[in-house]
Amino acid sequence: MSLRFVQLKTPDGARALAAVDETGAARKVGSADTLYALGQLAIDKGVSLADAAQPLGEAIDVAAALAEGRVLAPIDHVDPAHLIMTGTGLTHLGSAEGRDKMHKAAQSGEQLTDSMRMFLMGVEGGKPADGQEGVQPEWFYKGDGGQLVGPGQPLTSPSFAKDGGEEPEIAGVYLIGPDGTPHRLGFCLANEFSDHVIERGNYLWLAHSKLRQAALGPELLSGELPADVRGASRIVRGGQTVWEKPFLSGEANMSHTIANLEHHHFKYALFRRPGDVHVHFFGTATLSFSEGFQTQVGDVFEIEAAPFTLPVRNALAQDAAPAQVTVAVKAL
Repeated sequence: MSLRFVQLKTPDGARALAAVDETGAARKVGSADTLYALGQLAIDKGVSLADAAQPLGEAIDVAAALAEGRVLAPIDHVDPAHLIMTGTGLTHLGSAEGRDKMHKAAQSGEQLTDSMRMFLMGVEGGKPADGQEGVQPEWFYKGDGGQLVGPGQPLTSPSFAKDGGEEPEIAGVYLIGPDGTPHRLGFCLANEFSDHVIERGNYLWLAHSKLRQAALGPELLSGELPADVRGASRIVRGGQTVWEKPFLSGEANMSHTIANLEHHHFKYALFRRPGDVHVHFFGTATLSFSEGFQTQVGDVFEIEAAPFTLPVRNALAQDAAPAQVTVAVKAL
């Protein structure tokens, strides 16, 4: 049984976890009030997340909770430092084009950019046969749980940012078990928000460009992700859609398998610390920036795709701190 899970606050401020079935009916999870607690219960019992959610209780109006701002990000951790956000790039069959445009200006002649070489490595070796290790992807760090933005909350660029741009993606959500085994709780629709002007300046600044907030959609889809995920990414300004394009995800549209991306992340022992949560973004092939579109503060990013029933919707904001931030280190 595949369920969608939504974390929310009740009208009196208490935490609650809703399970949404294929008909769209949402009911309160009786065994846990957070997805983290439900994941721990499923691991302890050796059952699926859907089975651990039983028994289900009273009906919950998720639409009303969303309208009232009571829906939370689908995963969190009581200590945000133990929620780790990372991602992989150049993983989709169309992902090299936009990146290559950014980096090609820095090179001359017919030499392939590093981005294109990385992409071609994935096309050739990103889907290994069972029991074999595939080529490792590009990998980046985004931050901890303090960088995770909830439904309807603004995606805020630092004051020194050069750009704030959307990246429509699928993210995997994981909980590390007591023995160090990563357990996938499910998948979320996501906006892996980045600074593409910084990245375009020099591809070695990619690490800087990714140290930004990110947003997940309101729901976590348990079970397996469909092989072919099709949706739309749009930017709304002043109530009008000013940019829109379809986007594709799922393994049918990727140069890597999800299992290969997971392996190359969790092969590092530091990412298998019991009790930690990982949110891992799987990459995209669709960017407004690569088509020359310039976002503005106040723009609203909207990302939707089946089988997810609720969109990712967040406005662009910028920190009001002075643009020239100087941090002086004190020696002790």
